[in-house]
Amino acid sequence: MASFNKITIIGYLGRDPVIRYTPQGTAVCDFSIATTERRGGGADSQEITTWFKITFWGKQAEVANQYLTKGKQVYIEGKLRQEEYTDRDGVKRTSLAVNGSDLQFLSPRGADEGGGGGGNPAPRPSGGQQPRSAPPEDHGSGPSDEDIPF
Repeated sequence: MASFNKITIIGYLGRDPVIRYTPQGTAVCDFSIATTERRGGGADSQEITTWFKITFWGKQAEVANQYLTKGKQVYIEGKLRQEEYTDRDGVKRTSLAVNGSDLQFLSPRGADEGGGGGGNPAPRPSGGQQPRSAPPEDHGSGPSDEDIPF
């Protein structure tokens, strides 16, 4: 029987993207995404935040680096993997890493950090195709639709 690994995340960037290039010139962009859920109710309510390390390659890496900033809300699809490492204190830790395949911007251009609300009402997965989404239309500051490379 075949196996399948795919994750969909809607969350907020925890830090600005960092881009680097392989010796062959391929762009690699890394950033972190946080998702938060509430458990319980009333005074016993508890927020649980899960962090994901996200990596995009090639043209998508360059687009992510150009348009994303800390606090923006995004829709991500990709393959999930668990990474183990040892922290500075010698404690073994685990992190969740995603090799991104689809990226859609959900925060409007020029929105304050924290997501700002709005944007596309529902993400539309592209089935692994190149990203088709651009930041939602906004007639304020930011690049025009002609500046977006896809």
